[in-house]
Amino acid sequence: MNNQTLKCARRETVGIAVGPVRIGGGAPVSVQSMTKTDTRNVRATLAQIRRLERAGCEIVRLAVPDAEAAEALGRIKAGTRLPLVADIHFDHRLALACLAKGVDGLRINPGNIGGRKRVEAVVRSARERSVPIRIGVNSGSLERDLLARHGGATAEAMAESALRHIRILEDLDFRLIKISLKASDVARTVEAYRLLAGQCAYPFHAGITEAGGPLDGAVKSAVGLGLLLAEGLADTIRVSLTAPPELEVRVAWRILGSLGLRRRGVNVVSCPTCGRSETALARIAATIDKALAGVDRPLTVAVMGCMVNGPGEAKEADFGVACGRGTGTLFKSGRVLAKVPEKEIVPALLRLIGGWGRRVP
Repeated sequence: MNNQTLKCARRETVGIAVGPVRIGGGAPVSVQSMTKTDTRNVRATLAQIRRLERAGCEIVRLAVPDAEAAEALGRIKAGTRLPLVADIHFDHRLALACLAKGVDGLRINPGNIGGRKRVEAVVRSARERSVPIRIGVNSGSLERDLLARHGGATAEAMAESALRHIRILEDLDFRLIKISLKASDVARTVEAYRLLAGQCAYPFHAGITEAGGPLDGAVKSAVGLGLLLAEGLADTIRVSLTAPPELEVRVAWRILGSLGLRRRGVNVVSCPTCGRSETALARIAATIDKALAGVDRPLTVAVMGCMVNGPGEAKEADFGVACGRGTGTLFKSGRVLAKVPEKEIVPALLRLIGGWGRRVP
């Protein structure tokens, strides 16, 4: 299926690398998520990372609240190919421990880990290992003086906080930096990225934080990330949901795919149905979507409910079915192949797709 690619001018940024994954500098927008297990539980964390990898996650972030978690991170690192980012707050010793364990990136705000000597120690160790630092500004944890000056956690306060942390690292001649500016609402998040975009050339990690459950969070993330991606203001993204992290990854890929920026897995196109539909289309579409969830090859599969627009939509897809009264007409790359009874639609379509998509083990 021919897909239109969104025509947007990417913001020019310096390129960095988190392990083998390039970020900024014209590299494709990458997909991240974060484990939701206790990092100290190595077995459970590695199992979740494997699920994330199967879903298409390219970078994984882990919370490191204490020394035990930092120690566990070393064993986790040895058990996965994916690059790992340690998420650390306040304690510079945890950052040093994670760097010694071979972590691929740090998420740490240099202004929050103590005096200059502590920051210098972290920067020196990160520089020796070519490990980038993400400055992660969150509207819920801004500095008190900025809150007072700006009258709250505004987009302007978020951008100023980021610049403050950037200057700390630049003063130490460290520039392996990426930046995030996250709030739980779309408008403030987007405006913060817009404000900062013209003031630095570091790549942006984008997302709407604390976006909510699967429905609300997916909607907020799609709107916010859609705006940022359309304006070229996102170099790597995370969808934050109160849900399993694999769902975050699937939503992120759907967002990128809907804009034609990157594609992975099956895009099921199905009509909303109306009074013309004479088959159990919702059940058919849901069954097909679930059956193809493990396919990573980019394919478009159309499941259409009637013969008005259905044949045209099905012809545009790689594979498709246009349903009639108790029947379905199967298409492949625009060609009509067969007409089958309703009970045969799902198995016949899945057989037709067959080995076109590689299933992730």
